[in-house]
Order: sequence, then structure tokens, then C-alpha cells
Amino acid sequence: MAGEPQPDCLFCKIVSGEIPATIVRETDTTVAFRDINPQAPTHVLVIPRLHHPDAAALGAAEPQVLADVLCEAGNVAADEKIDQSGYRVVFNTGAGAGQTVFHAHAHVLGGRGLEWPPG
Repeated sequence: MAGEPQPDCLFCKIVSGEIPATIVRETDTTVAFRDINPQAPTHVLVIPRLHHPDAAALGAAEPQVLADVLCEAGNVAADEKIDQSGYRVVFNTGAGAGQTVFHAHAHVLGGRGLEWPPG
């Protein structure tokens, strides 16, 4: 059920502490941790503590929590000292867009040039 921890969800297990991660920030509603397969010198994932399969579902059910995820993405960028040089926040939604863990999450990427269009 949306909003409830899912027993087979990697990110729910990180939120619960069952699976370790390199946590860089935590709030009442979010957890931010380093990606295990970084695509840039800074690559941090910001996730809601609540389980929703993607950003669209999170926004529809819990718009304030989605706003918290975005706010934390900015805080991560500041902590990582990429806020002035530039960074990208990416939500992949659906397998066709590259989403592999179906728990809403934002990628915070920076520390190198990021070309446009991505892909």
C-alpha cells in the first residue's frame, strides 16, 4: 500500500536501517545517501521516508513530502559545495526512463559538466 514500507523495497530497507547506506542528511520526512553507482563526483539520492512508487505518485498523495525532497536536494547541493557551480536534480519515472528502484527518489548530480540533453 502506498505510504507504507514495502518488505521487498531496497529504499524502504535503507530507511529502516536494515540495509546500510552512506547517509549524508536526514529529516523527519527524507533520507539522503550516496548512490552506490555514482554518475558524477557528487551523486546523492534523496528519498521520502514514505513509500510511493515514483515522483508523480508521491506528488499526488503527499505534495508537501515531495516539496521536502526538493528542498533537501538543494540542501545536499549546498553541503556538497555544488550549489554555486551548478547541479542537476533528476526524477526517473518508470522503467523506460531508467527507474530501477520503484520508491520515489531524486538524484542530485554535480561536480562535473552536465551536458544537455541528458541521455
